[in-house]
Amino acid sequence: MTETGVERLPTRAELLAYRSFLRAHARVTRCLESDLIAEQRLTLAAFDVLEALAEAPEGRLRMTELADAVLLSRSGVTRLVDRLQRIGLVNRVRADSDGRGVQAVITERGRQRLHRAALTHRSGVAQYFVAVAAEELDGMVRTCERLADGGVPSPPGQRAQA
Repeated sequence: MTETGVERLPTRAELLAYRSFLRAHARVTRCLESDLIAEQRLTLAAFDVLEALAEAPEGRLRMTELADAVLLSRSGVTRLVDRLQRIGLVNRVRADSDGRGVQAVITERGRQRLHRAALTHRSGVAQYFVAVAAEELDGMVRTCERLADGGVPSPPGQRAQA
């Protein structure tokens, strides 16, 4: 074992695979974001927040759960929810269970906006991802699920993110 705690360092081919994964993710998300902004005046992060809330029980999540769901920092999700609240797409409420925590709740207007934006998002996923990678989807799903479901240890002091 090395001083980093890793059995071995990645090969050149493995680093190439990793870098390709990062470049592909960046390119697809930039394209999706560009379409959402141009057609819906909504960022990809805002879309992700609305989608996570719409899929949650009663359309609400604690702020920490929302941050984990959309892969943003707690401060980042707080700022984004502030902006979404100002335009009437979400509300903040005290958590029913203990009254101390805060939950974000999608509004009816937020659901309508998400419904419209989902058409743009799904079209982009089909164009930028599925059309290019259709033959490899099963393998990509297996690999990414293994990575997301614990194949990668959480950094010290952080919870695993879903």
